[in-house]
Amino acid sequence: MILSDADILERLGDGDLVVEPIDDVDMQVQPASIDLRLGSEFLEFQRTNISCIHPNREDEVSKYVTETYVEEGEEFILHPGDFVLGTTKERVEIPDDLLATVEGRSSLGRLAIVIHATAGIVDPGYNGQITLELSNLGTAPVALTPGMRVSQLVFTELKRPADRPYGSDRGSKYQNQAGPQASRIGDDPEFVAARERDGDDR
Repeated sequence: MILSDADILERLGDGDLVVEPIDDVDMQVQPASIDLRLGSEFLEFQRTNISCIHPNREDEVSKYVTETYVEEGEEFILHPGDFVLGTTKERVEIPDDLLATVEGRSSLGRLAIVIHATAGIVDPGYNGQITLELSNLGTAPVALTPGMRVSQLVFTELKRPADRPYGSDRGSKYQNQAGPQASRIGDDPEFVAARERDGDDR
């Protein structure tokens, strides 16, 4: 079952679902979703001096991104073909019986702005800000302003609460993240096991 606006407000009031800060409930809570705003931090991808990225090598991933901070009221220009990581202004806490889905706002989609490339799922148990995978599929640059509503969070109630929710007990990589986070795929068990097997500490 997808939560309606009444369900969302009830869960927010009970405190088991957390989305904060919400500055304007009437504007942000939609009929079956809640609008999230763009934060001020961005991770931009640099192509210079890197032939390719090996996902299992964290040092290469960190060299590939640079952080940019944009004050509210100022603009981040997303050029055609660009891909950057942004973040929501809001921090969320998803209870064990809900699954959240990140969707782009249609008004930005009509400007060819994609809000998430593949990572649209926010698991039960997740706490933190949400990293947004922003790209411009159009032919004109688009100005993004921190604080603007860019995405919608849709909540689906699970038939039963998750037995093993997202979190430290599972070794979840992005729990409690603040700001956009670059890929930590190198921490996946198969890559860690391969490095240990090969005696590579990278």
